[in-house]
Amino acid sequence: MPDRFKDIKEFKKDLIGVDFFYSECKDRFKLKKATSKKILAEKVIKEKDLHRPGLALAGYVDLFTHSRVQIFGNTEVKYLKTLTRKNCLITLKRFFSFDIPCLIVTNNNKVPQDLLEIADLNKVPVFITPYQTTRFINFISDFLDDQFSTQVAIHGSFVDVYGVGILFCGKSGIGKSEIALDLVERGHRLVADDIVVVSKKAESVLMGAGTSLVKHFMEIRGLGIIDIKQIFGIRAIRYQKRVEVIVELEDWDSSKDYDRTGLNSKMINLLGVDIEAINLPIFPGKNITVIAEVISLNYLCKHYGYDAAKIFEKRLDAKIKNNKKDSGFSKNSYNGFGRNTEYFEHDFE
Repeated sequence: MPDRFKDIKEFKKDLIGVDFFYSECKDRFKLKKATSKKILAEKVIKEKDLHRPGLALAGYVDLFTHSRVQIFGNTEVKYLKTLTRKNCLITLKRFFSFDIPCLIVTNNNKVPQDLLEIADLNKVPVFITPYQTTRFINFISDFLDDQFSTQVAIHGSFVDVYGVGILFCGKSGIGKSEIALDLVERGHRLVADDIVVVSKKAESVLMGAGTSLVKHFMEIRGLGIIDIKQIFGIRAIRYQKRVEVIVELEDWDSSKDYDRTGLNSKMINLLGVDIEAINLPIFPGKNITVIAEVISLNYLCKHYGYDAAKIFEKRLDAKIKNNKKDSGFSKNSYNGFGRNTEYFEHDFE
């Protein structure tokens, strides 16, 4: 497979607006805005990590990571309640004097009115959620991790085949879209065509999706632009899928050696994640759609512990070691291998 991803340009967001964060998360994570003032456009989140400011409330602010989303759980709220109103005001004024993107109070804790007034004065949005702190942090961390994930844009077609995400790559005009269309007609699901945006999730997962412009439109040479969702229905599409196999389509080259056993699986590194890669030579009349389905099923077999190539290799090695003659055949017949049944028992079907 050519090193098509070697110098691919990576990109990721530098920041997201707090207003965008709220609009995306208010329904997902039951966020309610507690402050009265409008969220300013200049209020942005620049880090995916969260912060619980216990030490900052206690007065130690030398290492206060104020640029992160701040989380008040039961501990922080109860601590404020232990302070006199005078000391509480001093603590809150010191806390909100920093450039904080926003504050989220968990467990539906009642927010002191003084806190809301000082937050409004410093133009810091305050949100409330009913979720417990640990659970909510998991939710928000995943959302922010996705927003600040490293991404690449790849020219190809991405299809969910039997639950396996197969990304078809190759030169322009080689037939990627046509293969994807044929797979959709056979009941599989299109994720993206032409431009596939691949994002790194966690440390070892790549997720692929289409662009907001193209979505599930597809260009077929000689036909034009078609809408897969409108033609085949909702069952024929999905918005995202894990990238599990990359298939490189290339013109058949008789002088090139292609893998014929599958014993040496090739891997390609994309965004620091190793993905199984297959070079697939094509020529007129070759049924790439069926081969794509078999690639998916074979991937599932290997995923669940059955590798046909390795099983066959073991059987071949055992046969060579035993070097036994098959009954009814000479040593040279069938290269020393007999048929898989010794007697047909009048079964002539």
